Formats: sequence, C-alpha cells, structure tokens
Amino acid sequence: MSGSEAGGGRGAQLKHTGLRPGWTTGACATAATTAAYTALLTGDFPDPVTITLPRGQTPAFALATEELTESYAMAGIVKDAGDDPDVTHGALVRATVRRLPAGSGVVFRAGPGVGTVTRPGLPLPVGEPAINPVPRQLMRDHVARVAALHGGGGDVGITVSIDHGEEIARSTWNPRLGILGGLSVLGTTGIVVPYSCSAWIDSIRRGVDVARAAGHTHVAGCTGSTSEKTVVAAYGLPEQALLDMGDFAGAVLKYVRRHPVDRLTICGGFAKLSKLAAGHLDLHSARSQVDLGLLAELARRGGASETLAAEVADANTGLAALQLCAAAGVPLGDLVAVAARDEALTVLRGAPVAVDVICIDRAGLVVGRSDVA
Repeated sequence: MSGSEAGGGRGAQLKHTGLRPGWTTGACATAATTAAYTALLTGDFPDPVTITLPRGQTPAFALATEELTESYAMAGIVKDAGDDPDVTHGALVRATVRRLPAGSGVVFRAGPGVGTVTRPGLPLPVGEPAINPVPRQLMRDHVARVAALHGGGGDVGITVSIDHGEEIARSTWNPRLGILGGLSVLGTTGIVVPYSCSAWIDSIRRGVDVARAAGHTHVAGCTGSTSEKTVVAAYGLPEQALLDMGDFAGAVLKYVRRHPVDRLTICGGFAKLSKLAAGHLDLHSARSQVDLGLLAELARRGGASETLAAEVADANTGLAALQLCAAAGVPLGDLVAVAARDEALTVLRGAPVAVDVICIDRAGLVVGRSDVA
C-alpha cells in the first residue's frame, strides 16, 4: 500500500483538506506561451493547450483570448487559483511570442501588469522582469518542445503581461520589495495549494497520527515541495513521515507536543524560518514579516562588524541579508537555524522530542543547519 493510499504523506494531506487546488501565474504564462508559439509556427492555436508541470502533472488550459499576426502571436489564460483566496484569481495572463535571430535563445520581457526588479535581494538581477526562475525554465522547456515538434528555431522573445496587474500588485508585498509596475510571475510546482487554516491544521494533525501509527519515529515538517525534497535527500524519510506544514509551524509543534515522536526535523526557506526564530508560529507573509533587526543581532553574535550589522538591518529581504553575511563569512543561515530550533524547543515545553532545523534557499540549497537538540 502506498503512502497516499494509507492516508499519509503530502499528497494525502492535500486531498484531506477537501479544497480544490489551482494554477500558478507561472503555469498560466507557460500555457499561454506554448499556445502562442505553436500558433506562430503552425498558424493554429491549440485550445485547450496542455503543458507538463515540474512534478509531471499535465493540466489543460482553455484560451481566453488569442491574436496572430505576421510578426507575433499572443494567447491569454484566465488564472484559476482554485479555493485559495489568491489576489490574482481570475486575472488574465497573456504571453506574446516573437521570433528572434538565431542564437538569441529565449528572452523574457515584462509587459503591462508584470513588475520589474529594482532592488537587490531577490532571485533575479535588478532590471529583470519579475518572472521567477522556475517559471522561466518551464517556459524555456515548452518553447523547446514546440520548436522540436514544429520545426522552429526556439529563439523567441516572450512578453508576459497580466491585465490590471499593476493595480492588483498594490495588495501584495511587491512595492515594498522593490518590484515595481505590477505582479510577479511565480510558482515552483505550477500548482496553487489552497489555503484554509482549519482544514490545513487538521491535515497536519492527521499526518502526525498516520506517521505515529506507522511506527515512524522521525518526522519532518516542511514548508513546501522543495524543502520536502531536501529532507528526503538528507534523511531518506518515507512519504508517511513528511508533514506539509506550509506556514503553520505552530500547529506542528503544538500537536507533536501532545503526541510526541522521537525526532522532528523542520525544513523550509531561510526567510520563513527566520520568522520562527523570531517567535512567530504562523509564517504566512500576511501575518508575520522577516525581522531584519533580529537578523542583524544574530549576525553580530556570529562575528559581524557593526557596519555589516547595519547593512543587514537595512537589507531589502532576508535573502539579501543572507548574501551580505555569506560574503563576509558570517554563518547567518546556521545562526537562524539554531535560533529557530531553540524557539521550537520552547514551544514543545519539554516534550520528549529532539529537534533540528534546516534552512534552504529558493533552489533547495542548504544555507543553514542546526544540530539536533
């Protein structure tokens, strides 16, 4: 019997919420790009258009709009965020594809409603369209597939735009992060995991129960699919021992306090786990923020000069603070992991559970780690 059939693991947790998943802006942009490039090469838009997501799913998207000229093709997809209260639900995501000279590769541009990066500390250089690395790679992969299928060269310019994106972006953290002019094109799996406090916390509890019933003494609370892969690579944990805690670190810790396991590993992005280090048990961006003052203090403890500590306190993002410290040889990632572990132990209130913490970056690279305590 597989983990999901037995009622455990991340997949079963997702099903247990009873909420309908949706598609990321990155998945929508990829579908629009695929349809537009196909039309540019063949004269016809595939509708619906099917894409392959990073984890193998093959969703089909209906086209909401299309336009074909001698010089470009444009296709648009209406984003369906499922049952998640995503501010971009219902937004029209467009991709306009133009041929470029041989050897140009795939060039990304920000159209109306898609932001531009203006400050360091994000996973994209300043001046680049706010189209994140995974959606970029997904679009490149699909351009290559369409080119191979229809005899194209694969050298194209892709302009992604989102209708009313600049207005919608005012409800996000983009302006504060220095992403100006619109929204970011996001997504690591292509799937929007629906958010509901009660349903998600209930699924966490069920995950702990299933793991304990199966005899697993080491479980891992992961903030998402990338951290889940990191834990599996580090410890070889089976699916039933993986808890998709999302932003609900407190829910994992409080339930494990009442239903102990021998060992709990917490793994997640550096910025999210810096919030746990600061005492936040809900890591969602709408309810907790990275405490740059805390990061500056931790950096001082790690040997940072006052000048570096001041730079950390004034950084744009947690990632920027991490990069500043890494360049100076200050192990801020390890310091955050230790502080997060100690906060977790405080919440556990002496329950017989050993804890370790792993911090990763967006690519899944381990940037900080604590010992087991």
